[in-house]
Amino acid sequence: QVQLVESGGGLVQPGGSLRLSCAASGFALRLYNIGWFRQAPGKGREGVSCISSSDGRTYYADSVKGRFTISRDNAKNTVYLQMSSLKPEDTAVYYCATRPYRGCVLTSTNGYDRWGQGTQVTVSS
Repeated sequence: QVQLVESGGGLVQPGGSLRLSCAASGFALRLYNIGWFRQAPGKGREGVSCISSSDGRTYYADSVKGRFTISRDNAKNTVYLQMSSLKPEDTAVYYCATRPYRGCVLTSTNGYDRWGQGTQVTVSS
């Protein structure tokens, strides 16, 4: 079965940390550019970070730069998003997605062809 499964979300206090996982089954994640997006209630889906399949280059939205780190473990067929110094405005459902062609893009969901079901992250005291 070909699918992406996110995990690792939860409730955390402001300033805390979480690590999200995006595990793939049925295909090799290393062959794809992998993006993390988030969607808060009443808002559109926002690009957060992406890791390139070709050279491992990483990309971040300005709102998370310096706080979030994306990484890939090819042996585990998993991509991670380490989130630190979390803020209430980081509260959202987080999704990972594959983009097979033309590298990483965070300004649009165009070209991302396979999505996970999402994992809820809530930052609140």
